[in-house]
Amino acid sequence: MSVLDARLPRVNVSRESRSASAAPPAEQPTATPRPPVAAPPGVSRGRLAELRGPGVRPRSLDARALAALAANPGCRRRALLDGAGIDKGALAQALGSPAAYGQSQFAIVRGNAFEARVKADGGTELLRLLHERLAPGTPPPVPEEVAAPELSAAGPEGRAARTALALREATAAGGWALLDHPMLVVEVAGSPAYVEPDAVVVHPDGSWTVVEIKSFPMIDGSADAAKVGAAARQAAVYALALEPVAGHVAAHTGRAVRVRDRVLLVCPKDFSNLPTAAAVDVRKQLATTRRQLSRLTRVDEIAAALPPETTFDLRLADDGKTATRRPEELAEAVELVDAAYAPECLAACELAFHCRTRSRADGAVEALGRGVRGELGGLRTIEEVLAAARPQDPEPPADDGPDDPAVVALRRAAALRDGALARPTVPTPRAEEPGCH
Repeated sequence: MSVLDARLPRVNVSRESRSASAAPPAEQPTATPRPPVAAPPGVSRGRLAELRGPGVRPRSLDARALAALAANPGCRRRALLDGAGIDKGALAQALGSPAAYGQSQFAIVRGNAFEARVKADGGTELLRLLHERLAPGTPPPVPEEVAAPELSAAGPEGRAARTALALREATAAGGWALLDHPMLVVEVAGSPAYVEPDAVVVHPDGSWTVVEIKSFPMIDGSADAAKVGAAARQAAVYALALEPVAGHVAAHTGRAVRVRDRVLLVCPKDFSNLPTAAAVDVRKQLATTRRQLSRLTRVDEIAAALPPETTFDLRLADDGKTATRRPEELAEAVELVDAAYAPECLAACELAFHCRTRSRADGAVEALGRGVRGELGGLRTIEEVLAAARPQDPEPPADDGPDDPAVVALRRAAALRDGALARPTVPTPRAEEPGCH
C-alpha cells in the first residue's frame, strides 16, 4: 500500500509532490494554548496511590501508550489503570495472562542505528528530506546555519523546561533549528506525562514540525498501512504536547507560531539503510487524542464508583518483582472496571490477553471485532446472535424485534447457509448414463 497515496483508517498521507503553491502559508493564526488540565475534582492523588498500593511509584506514560489509549476511548479499565499509573504489564503477569508482544532486541538495535544515520552530520540528510517534502520552493537550510541547541538538564521536568526555552530562542532567531530528542509534557488526568519525540524542526517562518523515525521500510514508495497509522497516532501525541508551548512562545516573541499538522515520517528506503521520507497528515489523530485526553479527567468518576477497599496492589515480595497477592483477588478488582475489548487490543495493551479470555468466556460479540460488533446492533452475546438467526424462534432475544436489520440479516444468512448445506455436493448420474466404475 502506498505511503503517499493510501487512504488509511486513521491516517492520511500527503503526496510528496505537493507544489509550493499548495503548501500552507507562512502567516497563520497564533496557536492558542490549551489550559492546563486540573487535578480531577472527585478523586485525590492519595486515592490513586491507594489503587497502586503503598510505596508503589506511578508508571509514567509514553507517546505509544497515549496513542493506544486514544485508539480505544471507550475502555474505562485502561483509562483508570493508566490514569493511576499502574504497571499493566506486571498486573497481567500476576493474573497469569502476560503480554506476549514487544520489540525484539534486534529491532531496537536496528532502529537506533538507523536513527543515528539519519541524524549524522548535524542532521543534514534529515533537513534535506524535510525541505523536499514539506517546504519545496523555499530556500533550503544551510547546514552551517542550522541551530542545534543543547537540551540536557536534570530530570524530565528540567529537560521539558530546557526544551521550551530552546524552542522560544530558536523561533525568535527566525532560522532553522533541529532539536534532537526534546522532552515534552502532556497533562493526563491531572498528572504530567513526559514524551520524547525523535526530533522537532523549527522553520524560519515560525512553524514547528514533528519528525518520527521508524525502522520499517518503504518499498517502492509503499509501507505497511498499520505501521504508518501507528506512527501517525504517536506523532499526534507529540504535536499535541507542542501546542501549549507554541502558545507561550507566541506570547513572548510576538511571532505567529504554529505546530504543523503534517509530520515527517522517515524510514529506510527499499531494502537498504538509506533514509527516505513522507509527509503524514495527522489532523484526525490530533482530534482523537485531544478528545480522549479530555475524557480522562473522568477518571475520578471511575475511581469513585469502586468500593473503597479496591486496590490493584500486587504486594511484591522483597525482591520487588514477585507478586504475592492471589490472582483471584486481583481478577476480582480488575473486573470491577468495565473494559472495551477488541482484537486490536492485542497489539496495544498489556492486559489484552486477560480481557480476551474474559470476553470469550462471557460469549461477548466484541471478541469478533469492532466491525462485527457494530453490525449486530443490540445483540450483546454470541448466544443471542445464534438465537436471533433461528427463523423458528417466535421472538428474537433482547429488545430487537423481528424487523430489526441485524435480525433480518442473520435469519437470511442462516436460510442461505441451510440451503447450501442441503444441496448434494456431488451431482447424481443421469438415469440413462451408467454409473462410474
